[in-house]
Amino acid sequence: MPQIIPIKNLKNTSEISDMCHKTDEPVYITKNGYGDMVIMSIEVFENVSKRLNLYQSLLTSEQEIKESKVHDARESLSQVKEKYDL
Repeated sequence: MPQIIPIKNLKNTSEISDMCHKTDEPVYITKNGYGDMVIMSIEVFENVSKRLNLYQSLLTSEQEIKESKVHDARESLSQVKEKYDL
């Protein structure tokens, strides 16, 4: 379940830091009852960043497949072997 805290609680930095590390997920900060910011531990940030990079790579790969910008690996290896007499 996501942690949601009001912005006035950011004064307790040690407590917020502990909360970020214990939950392993972002902590949502509200201002006047509305979402304002998100904070998270470095570990969570790096994990999210890696996943986003993976998703972007998958989207790029799918687009290249649709545009026929890919080659069969076996055919490509055969061509390299023939070219260099391997």
